[in-house]
Amino acid sequence: MKVGWNDTITAIATAVGEAGIAVLRISGPEAISLAAKGFKGKIGLATAATQTAHFGKFHDAVGNVLDEVVMVIFREPTSYTGENVVEISCHGGTQVPGTILHTLLEYGARLAEPGEFTKRAFLNGRIDLSQAEAVADLIHAGSERSHQSSLKQLQGELGRQVKNLREELIRAVGLLELELDFTEEGFELTDKSKVAGQIREAIGSIRGLLETYHTGRIYRDGVKVVLAGMPNVGKSSLLNALLKEERAIVTDLPGTTRDTIEESLLINGLRFRIVDTAGLREAVDRAEQEGVKRSEDQINSSDLLVMVMDSSKPLGDEELNLARRLAEDLRDRATAIIAFNKMDLVPETNGALEQKVYEIQPAAVVKVSALTGKGLERLREALVRSALAGQHTITEASVTVTSARHYGILLESEKSLALALNSLEAGASGEFVTPDIRAALDKLGEITGAVTTDEILNEIFSKFCIGK
Repeated sequence: MKVGWNDTITAIATAVGEAGIAVLRISGPEAISLAAKGFKGKIGLATAATQTAHFGKFHDAVGNVLDEVVMVIFREPTSYTGENVVEISCHGGTQVPGTILHTLLEYGARLAEPGEFTKRAFLNGRIDLSQAEAVADLIHAGSERSHQSSLKQLQGELGRQVKNLREELIRAVGLLELELDFTEEGFELTDKSKVAGQIREAIGSIRGLLETYHTGRIYRDGVKVVLAGMPNVGKSSLLNALLKEERAIVTDLPGTTRDTIEESLLINGLRFRIVDTAGLREAVDRAEQEGVKRSEDQINSSDLLVMVMDSSKPLGDEELNLARRLAEDLRDRATAIIAFNKMDLVPETNGALEQKVYEIQPAAVVKVSALTGKGLERLREALVRSALAGQHTITEASVTVTSARHYGILLESEKSLALALNSLEAGASGEFVTPDIRAALDKLGEITGAVTTDEILNEIFSKFCIGK
């Protein structure tokens, strides 16, 4: 059902800056007539058919030509928002699109709020709420896998699965509530074992979705990899080698790195956020103390820890104990990899150092040389393998949960259904079972927007850029 607005909104839909073209978007009941006020072409926009493009000149309110433009017309309801929409392509930069935007505001349009075009698309039933969220994820996708998972959600895969779940639960709760109308007559209309089976299937489906979240989060947010170790083991050199650029300052002096440095790296379509840290040792001054503290903070929030060691020197108890402590501290939260650096300075057959770290049980032990690049490909493979180890396998047909909001909703829904199932199995009557099923229904509805509040909508769409 289409929701009506009396006002017409507009905004620049492309990023601000020098570019070949910029696109402005207008949506609302007066979108076409407002655009027509400034447009002069071969035909008038008022009679233009939907989904057609028209070349002409755009004028301000006093008749000055602002630019040559292409107007694309979308008549309701076959548009992104479900309303009349006009998209204006003009030359890029800041001056031209800014002047056209100002003129559209003079003609009577209102500047759109962040995410307002997509919000109207949701409220007009063009997309569900999970698809609306996928729009923002797709815009911010930083890797191939993030792009693929966002695109699948935009196509409505998650929404369809949640809708099917809700329909099954509505049938189950409907039977229980119908039976409540005949309790005084003593009729039992519902096969409780069948309802219990429906709830179990729903719980199984929810758990299947929950299992995809950790992989989905990695696809969406990337993998945080922290390079840690003693001073002068080559962490900064390793960062530079992985990035193939001189990003971090490298010297022979211990304690060169005083602050953390973070850069992104794409490996096999997966984004890794590589963080170089200060060497971990007893700090000699306040600046180094702060650097060590920041290093430890980064380590504690990592997904993968790469413990870098200098293979050209004997492995001392201090370094071994440090590796052991870090690996143990992160055992339940992150994965540890040992990277023996400077292998160009020792024989390839030297395996004495490896034997001492096996008791730490790292996910991988890799020999590398940041100087020559040898072993870097094996390190990249170890990063991908360790990041996805034990994660849910995502196939082309898989539905992947990438949002923390969706994950929390699914957890609460599962808990409510578990309570309903326990009540059923304990022989409780329908009046004690239905409230928990209804609670799960309401929570699941928050994913697609079947059940929502202004607070939820404002929270979601306030994170969008203006123009989307």
